[in-house]
Amino acid sequence: MIRKLSELGVTSDMAYCAGAASIGLTILTWLASKKKEDAGKDAAERKGLFVGEWAPTFFALGVALRFEEAKK
Repeated sequence: MIRKLSELGVTSDMAYCAGAASIGLTILTWLASKKKEDAGKDAAERKGLFVGEWAPTFFALGVALRFEEAKK
């Protein structure tokens, strides 16, 4: 899978940027949900954490892609 992503032009830097963006999106989602939700803080935290769980995946993909790039 990593080799195929690399062949498609996905770089480790792209994955790292996606991880950083997902952290920012987590904060924005949490703030937006906190202001708009009637359910309160708990619902806002759940939505923010859902998006926040993407960051480690993107960072792990970045590391794997970095190893793949080093092979070339």
